This record gives sequence, C-alpha cells and structure tokens, in this order.
Amino acid sequence: MEMHDAEGVEETVQAVVDFALHALNCDYAGVALRTSGGRPEIPAVTDPVVAEIYNFQLAGADGALVQCMRDRATVRVPDTVHETRWPEWSRKVLELGVHSVLDVPLWDGGGTVGVLGLYSKQTDAFGTDEEAIAYILARHAAVAVATARREEHLSVAVDARKLVGQAMGILMERYNLSGDQAFQVLRRYSQDTNTKLREVAQQLINNRRLPHT
Repeated sequence: MEMHDAEGVEETVQAVVDFALHALNCDYAGVALRTSGGRPEIPAVTDPVVAEIYNFQLAGADGALVQCMRDRATVRVPDTVHETRWPEWSRKVLELGVHSVLDVPLWDGGGTVGVLGLYSKQTDAFGTDEEAIAYILARHAAVAVATARREEHLSVAVDARKLVGQAMGILMERYNLSGDQAFQVLRRYSQDTNTKLREVAQQLINNRRLPHT
C-alpha cells in the first residue's frame, strides 16, 4: 500500500484517509493519534467537518471517537438521529450533516496508536463489508504509523548525537577539554537551564558560546 511508502507520520496518515475516502462508502475520513502527552492529535482529515467532530470530543465531550480510543473496539453508528449513547455528540454530528459513523481503532499488536474515523451523510452507510475493509485498512495503517514514528524518533536521535558531537568538538578545541569533560559541560548547562541537551548543543553551534545560566 502507498501508506507504507510514505516518508513520515503525517504523510502516512494522509495516505490512510485518502485511501479510505476512495475505498469505503464515506463522505469524510480522518485519523486521530495517541501522543506521549496523552492528548490525541489530529494529523489528517479529508474535510474540516471531521476536525470539528474530533475537536468537540477532545474538548471534553464523550462520543464515538473517545469510546473507540478508550475501549480499543470498533464503534458503528448506523443512524445518528437515533443514537442515544452520547446525546451532545449526536446533536453536534447531526448539525454537521453526518448521519452514520464508523470508528475503527488503529491497533498494531502493541496497543492502540489511534482511530480511523469514517463519516457519511447517509444513514446505514457502513455495513459488515465496510467494517471488514476498514478493519484491514486500520491494521495496515497502525503498522505504517508505528513504523513511521519509530523512524522519525530514530532520525531525531541521530541528529541529536551529531549536534552534541559537534558541540563537544567546539568545547574541546576552545578550552582544551577531553571528550568526557566537554560532554559534562554540556550536560551541566542542560540541567542548569532546564534545556534539552540537543538544544544546548544547537545554541553552542549557532552562537559559538554556551547559553547563560
């Protein structure tokens, strides 16, 4: 699938929602992802309607997305007119012209990384066939997202090591320090200023001096 060839997380989830829009009987699609901070992020939607539905729930309202993320289970709403589990959510979704919803967890075996949301202006738009296809798509998407995240984290870690190495070289040359001494200087400044080590290194490289404590 194209999503496995995407370069980063945002590109990956955009490929997911684009594919969902064409492969399933929906008018809108979107992805919400778990983050390390706890609050989900919304990296890709096919229409502002989806972002409004997501943000409504992220602001504190309960709804299909919240339950799907929490329970790691598919949530299907055949007709939002008759949906009684989340009255506020139902009213909001109806105001936006959405009559059926299918939320599928993005689960990669290690846990839920997010939710794929499908929305239709028609009632009963999602049957067992659409749910089966969405499930398969969500599994592929979860693996692709997890892989993209690992690669991004690895890239950041590699960049950080390069920056710290360059900054250590500057300190070693300027102050005749050993590698261990130079690293300890960077670490002390990082702790004293409550600044990430890679940011201290970047400031030293950019300004040719250490930040003020």
